Order: sequence, then C-alpha cells, then structure tokens
Amino acid sequence: MEGTKMKSPEELLTNFLNFLAVEKGLALNTLVSYRFDLRDFFSYCQKKELDLLTQVSRQTVQAYLLRLHRKNLTPATISRHLAAIRSFYRFLLNEECVSIDPTNNLASPRLVQHLPQVLTFQEVEALLNQPSLAKPAGLRDKAMLELLYATGMRVSELIFLELEQLDLEHGFVLALGKGSRERLIPLGSAAARYVSLYLSQGRSKLLKNKRTKKLFVNQRGTQLTRQGFWKIIKKYARQAGIKKEIAPHTIRHSFATHLLENGADLRSVQELLGHVDITTTQIYTHLTDVRLREVYNQTHPRA
Repeated sequence: MEGTKMKSPEELLTNFLNFLAVEKGLALNTLVSYRFDLRDFFSYCQKKELDLLTQVSRQTVQAYLLRLHRKNLTPATISRHLAAIRSFYRFLLNEECVSIDPTNNLASPRLVQHLPQVLTFQEVEALLNQPSLAKPAGLRDKAMLELLYATGMRVSELIFLELEQLDLEHGFVLALGKGSRERLIPLGSAAARYVSLYLSQGRSKLLKNKRTKKLFVNQRGTQLTRQGFWKIIKKYARQAGIKKEIAPHTIRHSFATHLLENGADLRSVQELLGHVDITTTQIYTHLTDVRLREVYNQTHPRA
C-alpha cells in the first residue's frame, strides 16, 4: 500500500486504464475518453495542490463539477467526467490505495433524455427497396441494408464483418461488438437471400481480382468505410422521400423499436443489440410508449 501511494498520477492512470482494457474489455474510444477526462481532473487537483490519494474529498469533486458547469459544458459531458472519476476511485478503493471514495453518493447532473430517431416499418421498406439489383454496388447495398435491419447490428460491426462470421445455411451471423464481445444473431430469410445474391453476383465484380476477408467492399475492391456507408444510406433515404434526419444508428434503433412493438421481450432485444446493461435497452420502451400514445390519440373516439 505504501509503495502504491508513491506512484505518480500518470502511473495510477496507466494502471487504471490497463485494468479497464484487460479486466473490463472496454473499447479504445472509451479508454481515450477516460484518459482525457481524468487528466483534466488531475490538472485541477494539481493547481489546488491536492494529493489524489489523500486530499481529494467529496467537496473537491463537487467543486470540479461546478467548474465544468460554469464552462457551459452539457449535463451529458459533466456526467461523463463524473463517471470517469467515480470509476477511477472505485478502482483505487479496490486496490486499497485509498480508504474513502470521494464520489460516493454523488448524483450525476440531470440529463434531458433525447429519444433516438426511428423509421416506421413503411419507411424502412421504402429504404430497403431503393438499391438497384442490376449493378454490383446495388447488390452490395441491398445486402447491407437488409442485413442491418435483420440483425440490428452497429454500423461498425457491419462494415468489419468477415466472410467467416456468416452462416447463411443455418441463418446466423457472429457480430463482434464493443470490448470484443461476440454475440450470435439470427438472420431473416430475406437478409440471407440478398447476402447470398451479393456473394454470388456482386462481390467478385467489386473486388476486381483483389483478395480480402471483409464481406463488404467498395468500388475499388477495398473495405467499405463507415463514412462510405453513411453516404450510401443518406442517398437512399433521399431517394425514398424520407424527411427524417437519418443517423448511422437509425436502422438499429428502428430494429429494436419494431421488435418491442410486435411483442418481443426486453431481455431478448438486449441480447440481440449486445447491450451489457438493460437500462441502455430501456430507451426503446419509451419509444414504444410514445408510439402507443400516438395510436391511441388517432384511433380512440374520446381521446
């Protein structure tokens, strides 16, 4: 314990981030965010001449959060900073580097809950019907959109898919999610059919004799990027006459919402989406509540 107390803030941060990477399996982007937020907090403590292990109190953390508020940061950003500090001190507590967690019982700033944009089933149908099957790129786009709506995968999971992750015969795809967590997702018959069509008639023409394990490739025969997919889906949304603002995860959000609207249980949707915490999935119950209210108001004679 004494030896650990002598470690510098940077050494403590490195140990903490290694713990998150190895033990918790957090993604690189999350680790980068933790590092940025904690270094800002360390800098604040250094200016106040406070030792991280012995002199940081609940009041210290509250004062730091107030400072962030005065800088006009959003509640979501302030909550992210607090989450980083809280995780850091829980780690130190478990490692017996500190005897008190200064973040204990500190409430996060109240967040305004922004419900994600979703498409109606009719809008999804219109979107999926846009790609032309007469061209290799159209076959690819049709397969991507069908696969995305059939599985609810993240866009990053879709574009990094490799051939060996597909089992079209049995109707499954193995998705590699955040923190390298794997999950097996069933495929619908339509998605399996259009992915097979793309593999037999489109992919080799896009590859132009190049070789890659990636399922989806661009016109140059190399891996499709997130930005490339983003341009594709925006183009088809315009063609379909969809006026809603489309985001990369719009189809994923629509997938989850449509499942719940049609009777799927929350735990199953959580498993399909790859959410670690079911509270993340519960956002979609709010969407279905909104939809039910709309239906009620439109159809009940005394609404």
